[in-house]
Amino acid sequence: MHFAPHQSHDVAQASAPAGSRTVSVRELGTGGETPPQPAGGDAYATVMTEPNNKRHLVSGFHSRGVLPHLKREGGTYFVTFRQAGTLPKEVLLRFKQERDAIIQQAKTANRPLTWHEQEDLFRWYSSRVDKYLDAGHGACHLHNPDFADIVAGAIQFFEGQRYELRAWVVMPNHAHAVVWPMPGHTLSDILHSWKSFTAHEINKRLPTKVVPFWQSESYDHLIRDDEDLHRCCHYTLMNPVNAGLCARPEDWKWSSGYVAKPSSAASSRTVSVREPGTGGETPP
Repeated sequence: MHFAPHQSHDVAQASAPAGSRTVSVRELGTGGETPPQPAGGDAYATVMTEPNNKRHLVSGFHSRGVLPHLKREGGTYFVTFRQAGTLPKEVLLRFKQERDAIIQQAKTANRPLTWHEQEDLFRWYSSRVDKYLDAGHGACHLHNPDFADIVAGAIQFFEGQRYELRAWVVMPNHAHAVVWPMPGHTLSDILHSWKSFTAHEINKRLPTKVVPFWQSESYDHLIRDDEDLHRCCHYTLMNPVNAGLCARPEDWKWSSGYVAKPSSAASSRTVSVREPGTGGETPP
């Protein structure tokens, strides 16, 4: 596979709630800073009673499996997808119980989740679930640099055609991205493309196939405003630092924060473009 070079972008300083370090992140619209108005009737029940209506993949609240998903047309999202088997069952059960309690509040009030409730879910995920992932539970196949290259390449492949990336990182057993789907493309389709292509390519290189390779359900958080955007980007780029994998975000090669070493032909701000070999194929 040949990947187009990653273009340089204007940068802005990200807020640093977890520490004093700042990182460079891309400027990208968040799809508007006004929270959506509550839908008429029970938005949750509407989705459940119209399974063939895919409008909820673009805008509205829906749920599948353990996680709630709130979509807004033109919105930007923080997403996480992880390898299957990386979280203990008791963690998933606890998440489902807390998730159900928050959703029940919204259903009782006949309204979608509020921004406060969405942030409660995001804080729970980032403070608890990611700690399990960063501890290295499960197979961690992405410790293999070649496999990490495949995932990093797939994430970047359709940037500017199907989506814009604000920040992204590939960890040993999961990946984060802050992504804006372009008109005509849904977050669900983008995630499916990343996961199906990378699972196929990695399994071709494993001595024994891992099926499923990725957990079927991904986590997504609809970004509210610029402050939320900076917080999610900072969280994404600092993930390998906080997990003890590197000293600085610019040292982690499988991240949008990676900065190449200075050379006679490039300054210290040059972003290295990795050319991962993925068998010469194109993500779906």
